[in-house]
Amino acid sequence: MNRRLRSRYDEAVDKYAAEKVAHEKKVDEQNAAIDALAVKYARSEPDAVQEYCEGVLNNSEFPDQFPREWELSFDGETGTAVVDYKLPAVEQLPTRKEVKYVKSKDEFKETHMKSDERNALFDSVVYQCCLRVLHELFSADVANAIKAIVFNGIVTSVNKGTGRTVTACIISVHATKAVFQEINLAQVDPKACFRSLRGVGSSQLHSITPVAPILQISREDRRFIQAREVADGLDDSVNLAAMDWEDFEHLIREVFEYEFKVNGGEVKVTQASRDGGVDAVAFDPDPIRGGKIVIQAKRYTNTVGVSAVRDLYGTLMNEGAIKGILVTTSDFGPDAFEFIKGKPLALLNGSNLLFLLQKHGKRAKIDIREAKKILGEAVQ
Repeated sequence: MNRRLRSRYDEAVDKYAAEKVAHEKKVDEQNAAIDALAVKYARSEPDAVQEYCEGVLNNSEFPDQFPREWELSFDGETGTAVVDYKLPAVEQLPTRKEVKYVKSKDEFKETHMKSDERNALFDSVVYQCCLRVLHELFSADVANAIKAIVFNGIVTSVNKGTGRTVTACIISVHATKAVFQEINLAQVDPKACFRSLRGVGSSQLHSITPVAPILQISREDRRFIQAREVADGLDDSVNLAAMDWEDFEHLIREVFEYEFKVNGGEVKVTQASRDGGVDAVAFDPDPIRGGKIVIQAKRYTNTVGVSAVRDLYGTLMNEGAIKGILVTTSDFGPDAFEFIKGKPLALLNGSNLLFLLQKHGKRAKIDIREAKKILGEAVQ
């Protein structure tokens, strides 16, 4: 082997050895995380049970055209899991019944379901999806942490009368583990089984008639604290850029409460920490398009860099939120706007904040130079 080939060979061996070490380290870390989760799950710790259930649903195989969306919460005190599960719409189901080859014409002829047949199939599929999710979660719960499950079936479909897209909970059922495990699913009629569990839903599910969920996902979070009203004390003389940072976080909560309460939403402020975490959490009540929205408030006198936006995105992923909003009294650099492209993030600068306040009848000002003098910062 000549010197050049030997050098390339040695480099390849070194690269392989380094990648092997990195891979083994990653595997060890993943195994350690799984072991830690198993210990917590065995102790029925709520966060671990919820993560375990998420894993069960993630590994459940459904047809490609079925949605793969849900929201799940677990109450450790009652042992109840609540699942808001998105179901396929009627129009997402296949209509083809059979395909025949016509020799005389040398072509294939398809036969499709009639409307009534497709509606009947949809109703059956919805009941089966409900029972399957209940079965998979109860069966996988080897630690017996789950005492009961509430399944809320959500459908997004087109209203044939108005032509508008609607999202509705069309079935809801509360099943205890003790009762459900006595059911022989191989022998039941899905609709009759659902009714025996005293599930709620219209007699014709394909009509997409909304029903009230038996139990909704809890919005409780120990980080939430008592809100403080700040906006009423504002006037044209108040410089938001020099405001006490805790007051500023409460003000941001109020601003978004004005925005979300129109649709029945709510906004809560979290413990003051100044650690770059969540400053407020909004809950949009729409069962599919809505959900948790994390909000960070930055009372800054300098341009907000991309690192703060990256932190927000990491927080969004960690919280399982649908959207992240970063609000500042200053402005954002071009790299920040570049970073958010294609991501569920929104950046609101000082001008946007003043506009929102004026929209809801509140006035204030943002004077960066004045704020820097008040805060003892260097004025450029």
